[in-house]
Amino acid sequence: MERRGIGREEVDRVILAPEEVVFVRPGRIVCQSRVREKGKDYLLRVFVDVNRKPAQVVTVYKTSKVSKYLGRGQ
Repeated sequence: MERRGIGREEVDRVILAPEEVVFVRPGRIVCQSRVREKGKDYLLRVFVDVNRKPAQVVTVYKTSKVSKYLGRGQ
């Protein structure tokens, strides 16, 4: 998160109230929400291993390819 300049508060906000949840495989989900930064829309994607106790964030990134990823949840 630090390397990509994404704050813990942003990540927590997406995990607690995602716009969409995508099931990647058993035990892993992606919580994602649109964020606006410098007048542009991005998608913040948070990969979470939910089969661990407690659940563990695997990776986080922002992408400008909102339409590519949003709307693919199950």
